[in-house]
Amino acid sequence: MKSKHAIGAVILLTLFMGALSFIKFDHCYNKSWVVPDVYTHACYSDIPALYGARDLVNNTWPYSSATNSVEYPPITGVVMWATSLITPHGLENFHFYYLINVFLLLLLFVGSALLVWHMNPGIWHLFVIAPAVVASLFINWDMWAVLTALAAIYWFDQKKYDYSGLALGISVATKFFPIVLLIPAFLIFWKRSQVKSAIRYFSISMGLWVLINLPFALFTPSGWWRFFKLNGSRGADFGSIYYSLQLLGISLPAINIASILLFLVASAIFVIFLFQKDYVPNLAQIAFIEVAIFTLASKVYSPQYILWLTPLAVIALQKKDRSAFWIWQGAEIVYHLAVWEYLATYSGSRFGLPAGGYAAISVIRIAALIFFVLKTAPSTREVPAQEHRFSLSKP
Repeated sequence: MKSKHAIGAVILLTLFMGALSFIKFDHCYNKSWVVPDVYTHACYSDIPALYGARDLVNNTWPYSSATNSVEYPPITGVVMWATSLITPHGLENFHFYYLINVFLLLLLFVGSALLVWHMNPGIWHLFVIAPAVVASLFINWDMWAVLTALAAIYWFDQKKYDYSGLALGISVATKFFPIVLLIPAFLIFWKRSQVKSAIRYFSISMGLWVLINLPFALFTPSGWWRFFKLNGSRGADFGSIYYSLQLLGISLPAINIASILLFLVASAIFVIFLFQKDYVPNLAQIAFIEVAIFTLASKVYSPQYILWLTPLAVIALQKKDRSAFWIWQGAEIVYHLAVWEYLATYSGSRFGLPAGGYAAISVIRIAALIFFVLKTAPSTREVPAQEHRFSLSKP
């Protein structure tokens, strides 16, 4: 049994790093998120911005409008709306709304850290001390999906597949990215000749996703559909390889098709690669790579996506890969600063990063993630140490 002192250490360090993140955003909080301060001081947050922009300040149901509904799946939308209901009205309502959500995100950060600690107790701390994680913690509501995605992986590797499927369904209904975890999960089931278990797992996870989404689709269909419509119609956006290439004067036609093809081809290569291994990997060992493929192929690569990737990287990480981890994290924190300084040029700031510099840093960031993925991919025919670690868990 892991000691209470160790649990306490995890909680204390995570709370401390969360406090540092709060300090990082404090300038914008004190200045009421005025432009261009939010960019020049790198403390922009969607939380107060969308509180006003999506009319949550008036407790408006987040999916009531076909043109101004929240651009997130149902659970995130409900969280945004529910926290608006408990926000005191008055001159400081934006500040109260932000503080309520920050408090909840901090609790989710602690819960996620505890799960990472359970899955990789030797180096769990890399997740909470990663500078880009600390810098991005309160940009958006992503931690709601991170916790449930980690729970799905943890239960999967404990062979508690029903619990895992339920957690995955909730996670996909919160942020859409965890749906790609079905690919490595199916691969593991296939290599174990557990086709019936795979079908049951898919039915539970996607069945719950449908159950959660169905009331929104039936009663506010246009508002619910706006998330899917925006993601389908958006062009090349900040952080993506497509946007970077455009800034460098290289335009790619049919970006929607290109992004889908890139994801499918890269995923197929990864699956073929894993099929050649003599052992069956754990989901914790390979989930990061699939989510990284999804991120790299996407039409947008926002700064807060580091919150998806870092915990998955840490639970997959071997001690020998630490230098590669910090190279990747270094590129992420440089990009974190670069994107805000680039946006400052559009908001009346006297200073900012020109397009060419931003594009170059974006490409370096993407290259660093690819480098780290290649370093962490299973590369031997031996069963990794992590396989033994998880095998100690009760089935």
